[in-house]
Amino acid sequence: MHDKITQSRRMQSIFRQDGRALIVAMDHGSYMNVLPQAADPGGIIDKVREAGADALLTTFGVAKTFARNIGDMSLILRSDGSGSGLDKTYEFELRYAVENALRLNADAVACMGFPGINQGQTLHNIAELANTSLEWNMPVLAEMMPGAFDPAMHTPENIKLAARIGVEVGADIIKTTYTGDKESFAELTSGVYAPVVVLGGSRKESEEDLLRMVHDSIQAGGAGVAVGRNVWQHPNVSGIVRALAAVIHEGASPRDAMGELQTAA
Repeated sequence: MHDKITQSRRMQSIFRQDGRALIVAMDHGSYMNVLPQAADPGGIIDKVREAGADALLTTFGVAKTFARNIGDMSLILRSDGSGSGLDKTYEFELRYAVENALRLNADAVACMGFPGINQGQTLHNIAELANTSLEWNMPVLAEMMPGAFDPAMHTPENIKLAARIGVEVGADIIKTTYTGDKESFAELTSGVYAPVVVLGGSRKESEEDLLRMVHDSIQAGGAGVAVGRNVWQHPNVSGIVRALAAVIHEGASPRDAMGELQTAA
């Protein structure tokens, strides 16, 4: 019973009472160039925390160095990694154990899931992490992307399949690509027995496009968002987080939420 309570509390620290979460992802620096926009991680973390983000998905280095800035936000530790943008490899390996996450006071661990490439290597990573996390009652977030970063593989059917595979292998939270429309995303969420958050992906052409995607995903049963570049590359970091929070937690329309961007950063 105590073990179930422990995991439940960790999940509740990420997802508010409404069952939704605004997760800011700052794990990109382990494999891609984040300069100059993310030169000051502590300053960005301060802004997103004060603007209403619920959780931070980040690397071991950021979690260790900027613990004071993270404060009372939930922490999701990126537990896997690959090469870098220098070698462009998608062969992810587990780098940090659940015990490392516990020492950093993390509420969940995260790893990639790329069905369709590398003979299921990343699925083995999820299974290993889920198995170990069960001993420590640590939730696992799996970032399920069919074919990794190949947009040709990101069809609604493939995304739905990848998300279902993630929970079958043992993930407690699914982070995945929006399917493009509410109908197909509703089919995804109805068939995935875990909270599903949409990833932000590359920088959107407009803030309203981002907010509309998040709004539509929630209308279709989604549990929020895990967004990175659309936050820390934005000229008004605080404003875009407040706008996302308004859509996720207050039920604001994308157009109404845009008003938060008129407030100074």
